[in-house]
Amino acid sequence: MAETTQFELVSPEKLLYSEAAEMVVVPGTEGYFGVLPRHAPMISTLEPGVIDIHQNGSVAERIFVAGGFAEVTETRCTVLAEEAQVLKDVDTAKVDSELSDLRDDLKDATTDLERERIESRIKILEALRAAAE
Repeated sequence: MAETTQFELVSPEKLLYSEAAEMVVVPGTEGYFGVLPRHAPMISTLEPGVIDIHQNGSVAERIFVAGGFAEVTETRCTVLAEEAQVLKDVDTAKVDSELSDLRDDLKDATTDLERERIESRIKILEALRAAAE
């Protein structure tokens, strides 16, 4: 059996994933990074993107995260995600509909704060849509 590192993915609602993995690839703000057993300790902020969980030499699970933080130790990788969704469960028609609605809302936005909030959500949904293809 290959060496593993414990991977946990936590969203504001619940613990979404907790298993030993051969490798986890995480979308850090400075770029994607892989976590293997005995990884150097680090903390990173996350960009919207996909976490790939490797088991038995291949990707076993792909989970989209909208952002958050990752803490890596020699034995564990913990991701605290703002929002997370298993990629195989993504309804692309629903994402497309929400994107269309948000783009309409952006045209009608009257304050900078409202525009920034909508643009941020659009960025996340565009990343989710691209990942789900």
